[in-house]
Amino acid sequence: MAIYSYKGLDKTGKEIKKTIDSDSLNSAKAKVRSMGIMLIEISEQKAQNKSSGSSSFNFGPTVSIQELSLMTRQLATLIKAKIQIVEAFNALVDQTDNQKFKSILAEIKQKINEGSSLANALSDYPKVFDNVYVNMVDAGETSGTLQVVLLRLADFTEAQVKLKNKIKGAMTYPMIMAFVGAGMMGIIFIFVIPKITRIFDTMKKELPLQTEICIWISAFLKSYWWAVLLALFFGFTSFKKYIATKKGKAKWDSLLLRMPIIGELVTMINVSRFCSTLATLLNSGVPIIASLKIVKNLIENVHMQQAVEEAKINVSEGASLAAPLARSGLFPTMVTHMMTLGEKSGELEDMLKIISENYEDQVESKLNGLTSVLEPIMLVGMGIAVAFIIFSVVVPMMQLNSLH
Repeated sequence: MAIYSYKGLDKTGKEIKKTIDSDSLNSAKAKVRSMGIMLIEISEQKAQNKSSGSSSFNFGPTVSIQELSLMTRQLATLIKAKIQIVEAFNALVDQTDNQKFKSILAEIKQKINEGSSLANALSDYPKVFDNVYVNMVDAGETSGTLQVVLLRLADFTEAQVKLKNKIKGAMTYPMIMAFVGAGMMGIIFIFVIPKITRIFDTMKKELPLQTEICIWISAFLKSYWWAVLLALFFGFTSFKKYIATKKGKAKWDSLLLRMPIIGELVTMINVSRFCSTLATLLNSGVPIIASLKIVKNLIENVHMQQAVEEAKINVSEGASLAAPLARSGLFPTMVTHMMTLGEKSGELEDMLKIISENYEDQVESKLNGLTSVLEPIMLVGMGIAVAFIIFSVVVPMMQLNSLH
């Protein structure tokens, strides 16, 4: 028998970390679930003895959220049509173009055919099916509402795809402008200005300060362009390492929340994610303590994470969900007020869904506003840079011409 370490949540939402001995990974999972524990993760204590399914995913192309969303919608449709789950996965394997995903779906089908539950089979691929996905499928299988849960998961993943596409779309144009602008400035300073500088060398008069600065920048970039690139690279990597630390992450997240426009956008995105995920989990039959535990890990801002953790503790003690979120000052008053109304009326899931939909619309509006603000700022910045070069180069040349 092998020894497996696992982490899970009991019926009260308390986190448990223990070990169990079993003949196989699936058997160990079944033992843990039979004890009434919601499994979060499990692995054999010897790292080199990972299941072949898990290791097979570590290489090759990844599975996009778009592909996951489409597969979930197709699976829900097939199950709704009363098709057996093994046959449904046969159809999914045939319809999937991504070879890595095709292989994963084939392995899941084989595990189900051998007697594994769908949730157990999915949990072997945590990089494709996260905790939210697996726990919702588990709740659906347990309650006999797998078809409904899969439809909700499809809606949830599609909403995540839309949000990511909106963010990417809003930032694409400013990023292109910044890249092209930086490239043009680099070409001018490294290749154009040095040729013009030779003309200035023939002048027997003192050059204006801005021209001296322009020539110095040009000479520096021409000689040390590689140092600038290295400095940018090491600066970026150092920043990434710093915000990966607990202290750095806390400071950076705090700064983001205080930034004009950006702070409001970060709050909206996290509130939308919190409300939509919590509503989906609760509607799927996942207990509220376990749901809050899962949702907390989906929120990117550590300060908002802490607020959700305090709310989880509050709920476990029989108190309100909305009160600690309101005390944190990080969740808008309208959000906590609607959550309070939902708790009192017994319609918390519906209120959370309304909040999520409302904030998704606000996120789209704010992203459009951010784009409209960034465009003129970047245009003005590029205009200032171009004006600086013109006044630094053209004015002295005009003075030179006036001498002849």
